[in-house]
Parts: sequence; C-alpha cells; structure tokens
Amino acid sequence: MEQAKVYFSDLRCQPGVNLLQKLERLIRTAGIGAIDFDHKLTAIKLHFGEPGNLAFLRPNYAKVVADVVKSLGGVPFLTDCNTLYPGRRKNALEHLDAAYENGFSPLTTGCQVVIGDGLRGNDDVEVPVEGAEHIQCAKIGKAIMEADVFLSLSHFKGHEQTGFGGAIKNIGMGCGSRRGKMEQHAAGKPTVSRSRCAGCRKCAVQCAHDAISYGQDRKACIDQGRCVGCGRCIAVCNFDAIRPDYDLAMEELNCRMAEYAKAVVEGRPHFHISLVVDVSPYCDCHGENDVPILPDVGMFASFDPVALDQACADACLRQRPIPGSLLDERMHAPDFCDHHDPFINTTPVTDWRVCLEHCEKIGVGTRRYELITVQ
Repeated sequence: MEQAKVYFSDLRCQPGVNLLQKLERLIRTAGIGAIDFDHKLTAIKLHFGEPGNLAFLRPNYAKVVADVVKSLGGVPFLTDCNTLYPGRRKNALEHLDAAYENGFSPLTTGCQVVIGDGLRGNDDVEVPVEGAEHIQCAKIGKAIMEADVFLSLSHFKGHEQTGFGGAIKNIGMGCGSRRGKMEQHAAGKPTVSRSRCAGCRKCAVQCAHDAISYGQDRKACIDQGRCVGCGRCIAVCNFDAIRPDYDLAMEELNCRMAEYAKAVVEGRPHFHISLVVDVSPYCDCHGENDVPILPDVGMFASFDPVALDQACADACLRQRPIPGSLLDERMHAPDFCDHHDPFINTTPVTDWRVCLEHCEKIGVGTRRYELITVQ
C-alpha cells in the first residue's frame, strides 16, 4: 500500500487569524472537497465528553466541520453511541443531556445531534468484517451505518487500556452499540449484581436464549451455559445491575477495535480529523480529567485513519513530558523503566502499536505517511 498523505497545522495564530479558520483551511487543503456531499447524510463522529471532564474537544471545532460539510452540499449530524458502563451517557436521553451540557447542540454547532445506537443502545446493525480474525459481524449503531458519508473528529489523548485514544478508537469502539462495545471488551459473559437488581424482568424479555431466571428474592440470575454474550440485557437494565467482565487481554481488545473500525469505514466515503490538544492521560469517558501529560501539538487530517493515528503518535513521541503530570510522576518513580514512549510510560500495560499493526494487516489503512504542513 502506498504511503498516505497526512496534513498538519500547528496552533500558532497570527493577529487576524484564529484556530477555527486554521482548522477549516487544514481540512479543505487535505481534500475533503473531493467527497461528493451533495444531499448526503453525513455522520460526524466525536466524543461529547462525560460531564465533569473538561478535556474533550470544544464544540466550536465541530461547528467548523459541520459548516464545511454544509458548504459542500451535505447534511451533517453529530453522533456518538451509548456507553457500556454506568455514567451520564448510557442511554440516548442522558447522552443528549450530557452533550447539551457540554455545549453540543444545534444552536452551537449548526447541526443536529443523533445518538447512533438509539434510546437504550441496542439499535444496531450487524456488519460483516472481511478478513477479520476476531469479529465475524460488528454491531454498529444503526444511524451511523445509515449515513452516506462518515467523518471522524477525534481528541487525541492517552487511554488506560489502548495506550492512546485517537481516530481508530473513536471509530471502532465509539461506533459500537452497547453490545458491540461488550464484544470488544469482554471475553466472558455478563453477570448480575443482586444488590442492584430491582426484579423488573426487562432483561428476561430481551433474552432470546432463556438464559435469565429469577429466584425467590425476585433477583435476576444469568445461566452462563445458555447465555451467548449478546449484551442486550445490559442495554435494557435501568439500574446498572447487569455488567460485563472487562476481562479481555488488551492486545485482543486493540485488534477487535481495529476490526470494528473497518466495519464502519469500508465501502463508503470517509475522512478523519484529530486534534492533539489537552493530551490527558485517560479517556474523555472519565467524569474528570488530569492535567495533560504532553504539550499541545496541533491539528491533523487525512483520508487514512491509520496514518493519521501514526502521525499523531509520532508527533507526541517528540514531545517532552509536562512537569507535574502523571507521566512525569511515573517517570520519576523508583522502579521506572523507560519505554521511550509517553503513552506506554504512562500506562505500561498498554501497547497502542498492536492496534495500528492489525489495522494494516486487515486493510484499514497504512502506517506509512507523508506529512504535509498547512500554514
């Protein structure tokens, strides 16, 4: 595969020019106009941020992307899928409240917000993944798969399980429905917290395999022999009583995430933007954010999400840790072993390279790129 083109713009602004103008110039120069947007429904996948976290991308950036799409004749909408874990984004109503609270609304961004996998996180479609080694059919949010064009707008930062969260994580994990996220995270099957179970029996109605029964205390119990691990019971539980075991090895998690990303982008126009700013050590799914581990770097754009992640990672490798950050703290620990990588040094059990290597192997994109600077 030939090397991909990745376009880069730094965060310096001369008087009279702002970052939003630079972002528009970047994505237009990177060739977004080559996509036929004419009357096309266009999904802009991003992370709205868990309320309490302040490291997520500002909605101003999303408005720039939406406005460019509209100027090219497209019909954009912002989207994300519901989370698997308890929090403020586990169903569409709470998710929309969280998005609005963090500034993402039609009034601020100029386009609608659509939760990709529906009210409870089980409105998905099964997408076959050709060449995959771990996933036969990815479970992707239906609204995202029904879009004609797919764009990703990613906050590039650290992550406690995948090393960093960039374009591939935003696409693969982010576009999975609740059962899709479970398939990526868990090798096992869900279990019931009896102290949380309210005995409402909604989970049993959803189970197609008669795996859920109730004891004399009216609490649910999952028969692990009958359960197939589809995760639909997790989606309908209002009490967070049914949870997966996050027991999958991180290497396989990275590979499954890569295969989910392929399911999302393959067969339709797609384009990707990543901002390496506020590089927090952990995911924006946290209801808090630590100080950045690295200085702000800039904005990147490409038609190839794999090359984009590699370029962002390479840029981060050239940065020095911010004093007083978690990375700096880890690097001054008595038992510190230097991996010469800020993300592995922050969370040594992770290795982000596994994901990008697997992406290359299954044909999502290439790690080879030419970096083109846009002033």
